[in-house]
Amino acid sequence: MEPNPIELVGLRKEYGGFTAVDDLSLAIRRNSFTGLLGPNGAGKSTTLKILTHLIRPTSGMAFINGYDVSENPKEALAGVGTVIETPEFYGYLTPRETFRYIGGIIGMSPEAVSSQTDEILEKVRMTDWADKKLSTFSKGMRQRIALGQALLDDPSVIILDEPTSGLDPRGMAEIREVLKDLRRDTSDLTIVMSSHMLHEVQDLCDRVAMVNHGRLVFNDDISAVSTVAGLETMVLKTESSPDEAMVGRLRSLSYVVDVDLNGSDVVIRFRGSRSRLFSDVAALGIGACGLSEGDSLESKYLELIKESR
Repeated sequence: MEPNPIELVGLRKEYGGFTAVDDLSLAIRRNSFTGLLGPNGAGKSTTLKILTHLIRPTSGMAFINGYDVSENPKEALAGVGTVIETPEFYGYLTPRETFRYIGGIIGMSPEAVSSQTDEILEKVRMTDWADKKLSTFSKGMRQRIALGQALLDDPSVIILDEPTSGLDPRGMAEIREVLKDLRRDTSDLTIVMSSHMLHEVQDLCDRVAMVNHGRLVFNDDISAVSTVAGLETMVLKTESSPDEAMVGRLRSLSYVVDVDLNGSDVVIRFRGSRSRLFSDVAALGIGACGLSEGDSLESKYLELIKESR
């Protein structure tokens, strides 16, 4: 049987008395786009650094295409493209020169790099900047070049650590569009991307693995999140600030499973019809000024993160 492209088994990383990754086991399906989702400090970056052999685990194992990353890093990381943390480039080089330099480091011939460069630059939407010095590039443009270098030598696995971190809204949108195109146009590619942004994972990924305090708390298809336990989620906006009395009245409804306050919004998880909920909210005398469909991923995320504290 062909091994999973990525598999973590009982992974643990300790720094003195602090445990950053805690007995994390996770298998990544071939040809999937998996979002490693969790709050800041959840252990996402530490996990990806172990996976890319930048640090060693305290215990446990990480495998890429069946090879133990700690024991056989060269074999494990062959055919893997990575963007970990903020990429640094020589500002006096152009994208073409940068690809030639990085290609040489990873053992590609100048001819092989040259044959791929134009196609990769088109994929990351940087064709017009191929011969401009990187010192003139914005952070978002440099990030697209980083994605481009990760595509050198036609990898089967790409590992990205918060690829839109620190970018302005335009830069974020450009990176996401590149990733969407890459996922759509490449049939044999496994992507793992860490993020703390729910909408980013929901927009890009087909699977989500949620982590908190270094532990895996959920791993499934994005589509399965909305049907977990057959629950619906609605967000209630009220005329006055919601309080515990209001929450208590909503919880008294037999078909309501849970009610949470999220700032000025009331998040209601329930089983049954929406029309019944609308009627009962009115009958309870709650001054509602809006009731809309909730974000299923956000609802599940908040529920799981709360439970794993």
